[in-house]
Amino acid sequence: MSHGPATEWKENKTLEKKKARLGVVMFIIYTVIYAGFIYINVWDSQVMRISVGSFNVAILYGFGLIVLALVLAIIYNQICTNAEKLTDVSKR
Repeated sequence: MSHGPATEWKENKTLEKKKARLGVVMFIIYTVIYAGFIYINVWDSQVMRISVGSFNVAILYGFGLIVLALVLAIIYNQICTNAEKLTDVSKR
């Protein structure tokens, strides 16, 4: 006994390309910064041993990468949400 969907969902293909492009740009930004982390570890690992306060560069860089990923995700979500709201408002 199926009653069907509670609401009608329409596909919004107008923003798919913009969202994909934004995602790729953010991925490239993160990849370049992560590649810097790998490069330093492979070619000059002594840099990672440098103390900065009570931590070393490796710990700070690693946690920085994690925080950067979260910040990029929040920015991506906010930009896409705002774009969808603008698109929905303009269709009314």
